[in-house]
Amino acid sequence: MSDGVWLALTRKGGTVTTLTWQQAVDEALCFGWIDGQARKRDEESSWIRFTPRRARSSWSQRNVGHVARLEELGLMTPAGRAAVDAAKADGRWAAAYAPPSEAEVPADLLAAIAANPDAQAMLDVLTKANRFALIHRLNAVKRAETRERKIVEFVAMLARQETFYAQKARPPSRDEDR
Repeated sequence: MSDGVWLALTRKGGTVTTLTWQQAVDEALCFGWIDGQARKRDEESSWIRFTPRRARSSWSQRNVGHVARLEELGLMTPAGRAAVDAAKADGRWAAAYAPPSEAEVPADLLAAIAANPDAQAMLDVLTKANRFALIHRLNAVKRAETRERKIVEFVAMLARQETFYAQKARPPSRDEDR
């Protein structure tokens, strides 16, 4: 079996008509594959990596919805159904994560951040991508001990003004507030 493929897809507003990202994702889901990394190709297109879904990979609520639509249309292949059945059997299907627009900072993380003014100041200016990365990484852990450790790590990371992805916005210096 292939370990993946890079597809060149035109960005929104591009002048060349090609397979759309959604069409490519639909096709991938039908065969038990998933989209992953994206890289800029040129001003009008991007490279998107598609790979077979790993055995324990998480599912998004968005892709759960796409699979339901693809099933209704009779487009799912045995390989695609096998990936879905495995996710349903081990709970990953029911635990599908919300899209970034709906993801909320978990209460336990929010409370820990609120107790650290430097971390709270950084949370207040996080980009959507960094906020979602924080939420998704915390919600992905399985054990309570790991979750507690991650909360401590994330609070310290925010207090140091560190993020997962590049971010220009920073909270004002506490010295400026005085």
